[in-house]
Amino acid sequence: MSDVRFDGRVALVTGSGGGLGRAYAKLLASRGAKVVVNDLGGSVDGTGSGTRMAEQVVNEIKEAGGEAVPDFNGVDTYEGGAKMVQTALDAYGKLDIVIHNAGILRDKSFKNMTEEDFDKVLTVHLKGAFNVMKHAFPVMRDNGFGRVVFATSAAGLFGNFGQVNYSSAKMGLVGFMNSLAIEGKKYDVKVNCIAPGAASRMTENLMPPELLEKMKPEYVAPAVAYMASEECAFTGTVISAAGGVFSRVAIMENEGVLLDPAQGITIERFRENLDRITDMSGAEVAEGMGRSMAQLMSLMSH
Repeated sequence: MSDVRFDGRVALVTGSGGGLGRAYAKLLASRGAKVVVNDLGGSVDGTGSGTRMAEQVVNEIKEAGGEAVPDFNGVDTYEGGAKMVQTALDAYGKLDIVIHNAGILRDKSFKNMTEEDFDKVLTVHLKGAFNVMKHAFPVMRDNGFGRVVFATSAAGLFGNFGQVNYSSAKMGLVGFMNSLAIEGKKYDVKVNCIAPGAASRMTENLMPPELLEKMKPEYVAPAVAYMASEECAFTGTVISAAGGVFSRVAIMENEGVLLDPAQGITIERFRENLDRITDMSGAEVAEGMGRSMAQLMSLMSH
């Protein structure tokens, strides 16, 4: 089989000054993509800024024979999103791929979490996706092609202590993906999510060194690059990747139980059917409106 290439494609990778974003940017560039390396250059908690990280990755790409330009705007403002998309347009005349990887952590137990801790994390991860895609999506739509990869997380998909803010933002990105994937279908704009596990500034204090050694960002990057490629035919899909293990994560829904309104829908009837309602043995991946809504719509049409 032929290699997956990105010749002629332009990619914007947010938060690509280090860790996973750096691995994504370098892999895409090594396969022919022109890359906008975006990084505000701040700390893990979202404070501060600087140019060194993005410039360093650009230099690494150029030294390896690739093409890249730096961008130092933050995803946390609408203007920042507009400017980084404009950086791609000014440098290369178009934008084909967006990988929204930028993120911060402000981990605290919910009891100790402040409104600022909650708002700032959602602003970078979730509102950041809006700030970038509001400007990138029209470009992709007009060109009839686009590939978008959002970074979700196991913390969002399954929850984690001390990360109510981060989990909320990351699961919000799944909802963002689901709806934008529907809007992008007719324009060949595919929108998917990666749930990565890798050694980075954000995880270096959360995992033991021996585990981090087995979870290099380069082990995640091939999945993200494939989802950013022309070959990728799926959309609205979450792929988990860590240490060379890849899987699909999906929302499941069982067949459900119909309680006839003519017989009265009461608390007690709900209780009587609870075992069947919660039984997932016959569950299927929930797609579109889901099985229960489809069943309801069918009843309403008769």
